[in-house]
Amino acid sequence: MSGIYDMQKVETIISFDSVSFEYSPTKPILDKVCFSLRTGSKTTVMGQNGAGKSTLFSLLMKILAPTSGQVNVARELAVAISRQVILPRELLLTVREFFASYAAYSAKVTKAKKASDGQTKIYNIDPMIDDVLKAVNLSVASFGNTQDLRHDRIIKSFSGGEHARLLLASALIQDPDLLLLDEPTNNLDKEGIKHLTHFLIDYKKTVIVISHDADFLNTFTDGVLYLDAHTRKIEQYSGNYFDVVKEISARIERENRRNAQLAKEIQKKKDMANVFGHKSGQMRVVAKRMREKAEALEEGIVEVRKEDKAIRPFIIPADENIRGEVITFPKRHISLWRGQHLLLKGPNGIGKSTLLEAIASGKAKAGRVSEGVKIGYYRQDFSTLNFEETVQKSLMSSMDEPNEERMRSIAAGFLLNADVIRTKIGHLSEGQKGLVAFCKLVFEKPGLLLLDEPTNHINFRHIPIIATALDKFEGAMILVSHSPEFVEKIRIDEIIDLEK
Repeated sequence: MSGIYDMQKVETIISFDSVSFEYSPTKPILDKVCFSLRTGSKTTVMGQNGAGKSTLFSLLMKILAPTSGQVNVARELAVAISRQVILPRELLLTVREFFASYAAYSAKVTKAKKASDGQTKIYNIDPMIDDVLKAVNLSVASFGNTQDLRHDRIIKSFSGGEHARLLLASALIQDPDLLLLDEPTNNLDKEGIKHLTHFLIDYKKTVIVISHDADFLNTFTDGVLYLDAHTRKIEQYSGNYFDVVKEISARIERENRRNAQLAKEIQKKKDMANVFGHKSGQMRVVAKRMREKAEALEEGIVEVRKEDKAIRPFIIPADENIRGEVITFPKRHISLWRGQHLLLKGPNGIGKSTLLEAIASGKAKAGRVSEGVKIGYYRQDFSTLNFEETVQKSLMSSMDEPNEERMRSIAAGFLLNADVIRTKIGHLSEGQKGLVAFCKLVFEKPGLLLLDEPTNHINFRHIPIIATALDKFEGAMILVSHSPEFVEKIRIDEIIDLEK
């Protein structure tokens, strides 16, 4: 990759020139991809699981190099990414240490000096931190009343929604020319998404976003890059998100209609060839011409985009030994029995995830779990999974009676194929980790199900199927979700609003 453009002379900030990329000869991702982006554009990346969205970001970040072709970027272009999750090694950092590690990437915004202990010292880091926290609307109340206390707070102590804002701020502190956002609305409540939307509308620099939130995308998108996992091409569209989705659907409909007409004509030619082929003389010549015309028509059939698969419908079996009261909230005068579902509401940072974690660990004073109740816990950061284990080992350990054939059969329903099964969980995408977590719940048969933002990172095609499974869960369930469309598909018997 090389910088061949001068941003002051041209509008194009990035272009892909016949770029191909493969992780191995058996795992190709992109095939001779061409597109370009203008300075200041706001682009959405669409595509199926495995289409290469994360690979595209890695190519733009120069973490990966193309197998062939050229990735052209503007000279001295600063690129920063707001990832989906905070890394495990970052959770024990202070706010100051966390942001210093990102600010050090940008020579444009700070002066840095190597200290005797090898650490990079950022001399103007505190006012920079305050500026980016203000930009992402992370309130002072979340930190404390003094600057020292705010900047010395440990990252792990923040909520999932606050983590999402910290991730965006970690990219902004690098003052990038190109901002890459990977599922930025995950964990954000309504107010958080509203603030992020206004921020992106007003943001003057170039942005590329991966997200499954259609309403969010439509507010600021002026173009779409569609990655097709089957052709390994990238199609570029102009317009807002809804217009592009409509255009893609219309194109698929036209291609299907055209293919149907061609197929009908091809079959007609073949039938005529079969009839004339059994005759003699000139009729055999006619038959040959019919076959040639059929072959020519077949070349006109276009490959219609194949949409990615959804997971199979599934059931999370409940522990059949649990019959009575499962959990009690004495101060709220609420008890959950087998088959009852509770929604835990409240804005980011109010303590929803903290409460679920306390219930799971048995330390919750507000919620008392009955003795002998088995808990199934879906954490938004997937920390209940061992990232060093293979998927196979993780799933087998969740079964009362390990059975390789049954495990593989159920895993296949969650699109965890043979290749994924042999992979370490830490090497999976966030969406695949979520599917592993749901698959484990099927084997665990919990009496109490705790779910913390279970739609984060999940492909939109899977969400209605997951909602149906949760709606039918016959054990007790406590759900935290900021997606009203998802929640309305699930039976809710009780609500606790922590804000009230």
